[in-house]
Amino acid sequence: MPHRLIAIIGQATPDEALEQLAREAGRLLAAAGVSLITGGLGGVMAAASEGFKQCPTRAGVVIGILPSSCPSDANPHVDIALATGIGEARNAIIASAADAFIAIGRGYGTLSEIGLAMKLGKKVVALRSWPIDDRVPCVESAAQAVAAVLKK
Repeated sequence: MPHRLIAIIGQATPDEALEQLAREAGRLLAAAGVSLITGGLGGVMAAASEGFKQCPTRAGVVIGILPSSCPSDANPHVDIALATGIGEARNAIIASAADAFIAIGRGYGTLSEIGLAMKLGKKVVALRSWPIDDRVPCVESAAQAVAAVLKK
């Protein structure tokens, strides 16, 4: 079976509670043996990446799909920085590349990624995020979010 790639998408300027949820979700995904994809910058993206790298048993990597053309814009926890130079259009790359998504918080960029992922038929779980419809389960814990995206 090919290695799974799970995205954590979310607010660039979250509060500490959302950052903590993102760190925990990142750690749990790493422990599950998948790789993580984010937008590569700060906020939820950096917190999820940090949590992922804190897991001593991780087998996967952190991939950051950057809006800029400069790889050094990536947060320090990114293993592979893909500098696209296409701005927010990079959300379409994330939506296409990931197998499933955990959305954390309610940023408008997050909303666009949710919409793109759903249009592509991808599984999306909302962790204190946008309540879309019945196809996007809303959960309150990182453990619930990770279990939902990993469920076949």
